[in-house]
Amino acid sequence: VQVPEGFTAVMSATSWEKEKDNTFVFKMSQPIPSYLIALVVGDIVSADVGPRSRVWAEPCLIEAAKKEYDGVIEEFLVVGEKLFGPYVWGRYDILFMPPSFPFGGMENPCLTFVTPCLLAGDRSLVDVIIHEISHSWFGNLVTNATWGEFWLNEGFTMYAQRRISTEVYGLPYTCLEAATGRALLRQHMDATGEDHPLNKLRVVIEPGLWGVNPDDTYNETPYEKGYCFVSYLAHLVGNQSKFDAFLQAYVKRFKFQSITADDTLGFFLEYFPELKEKGVDSIPGFEFDRWLNTPGWPPYLPDLSPGQQLMRPADELAELWAADGLNMEAIEAVDITGWRTYQLVYFLDQVLQKSPLPEGNVKRLSKMYPKISKAQNAELRLRWCQIILKNNLEAEYSKVKDFLHSQGKQKYTLPLYRAMWGGSEATRALAMETFSATAPQLHVNVQNYVKKILGLGGGE
Repeated sequence: VQVPEGFTAVMSATSWEKEKDNTFVFKMSQPIPSYLIALVVGDIVSADVGPRSRVWAEPCLIEAAKKEYDGVIEEFLVVGEKLFGPYVWGRYDILFMPPSFPFGGMENPCLTFVTPCLLAGDRSLVDVIIHEISHSWFGNLVTNATWGEFWLNEGFTMYAQRRISTEVYGLPYTCLEAATGRALLRQHMDATGEDHPLNKLRVVIEPGLWGVNPDDTYNETPYEKGYCFVSYLAHLVGNQSKFDAFLQAYVKRFKFQSITADDTLGFFLEYFPELKEKGVDSIPGFEFDRWLNTPGWPPYLPDLSPGQQLMRPADELAELWAADGLNMEAIEAVDITGWRTYQLVYFLDQVLQKSPLPEGNVKRLSKMYPKISKAQNAELRLRWCQIILKNNLEAEYSKVKDFLHSQGKQKYTLPLYRAMWGGSEATRALAMETFSATAPQLHVNVQNYVKKILGLGGGE
């Protein structure tokens, strides 16, 4: 790849060299599916953050990226290798994309692309990268053969991510994070209708009546319902270390192959002949076929009760803030300084559910917790903006505008436009004004989805 002077090219490849005339030569020694071939050219520089990891970013971001990820990635990789077998891709580098990048991350081998939203400044979002690291085994090494079975990539990756997170952060925190995921699945299914054909694990992608645009299969179902199905398989085995051993055997058996759910489930039953004998694939209500081909809420939900020790204080605090007369003494007795991101997210989700709060409460809340209302952490900013809109807190509408001007990630952008469009005349005006200012910076898919929300034509 020859690039202009002053530019650098990097690629999802196991080795690269710079030759004369600003030409870069890449080699990929492992077989990969075509969707994992990624090339980037730009004014980018790198910094080492571990023995086999570096961060790539535009010069203005490189210091922040190095500070955020120094020493972090290796810890996650080592745990991943312990659980799922050798990391085969050599390097694990991260590239920080421009703010318009519509996704949280894209797991291109050797070089994960991520949103700059991960640079919270206090490492409070570093664990998001565990998901992309988990793809090194599930997705990149063992790949879904068709996009109709996207859950094979994402369901197993969610399960792997939460296994790593349990090892690093403990079970309560992981259960809390999984509860946040479950709430997103609930919202998605409520919005689309449980029996929508997209809410199956095996999606039919073809033109015609139920024809589905592959872009629309990118939703909560393959991730969270897929996670529930993998958790159900673990539940059938009934022993975590036996199931971990199965996952290692699965990766080893199918590495560098594209496979279907039938391959996966066939191997599962072959690996556990005693379960096959018991006919676990056809237990009424939990049939493997039903999991794959019936839309709707997962028939089995993993037990997230260990998360209660972190949820309960957050629930109680949200109750206090939703009360008519604020009991400031009780509120001040709760110290949230030690709460990690997903505990704060869970708290804000409860506040949002109880919104609109009594007059003046949100204003007090904003003052009381600058850690939340002035957060640079994008997960907190999203929730805070949703609360501002739901409570018509006009004094802080500028925060919504600033957040939408600063990034174009689909997961943050669409809910805020939905909230604005479903709100007052003032928030609808805010939506129109913000969209006309930012539309040119948004990824075309995100543009079309927003147009659909605002009734501007565009989209399908």
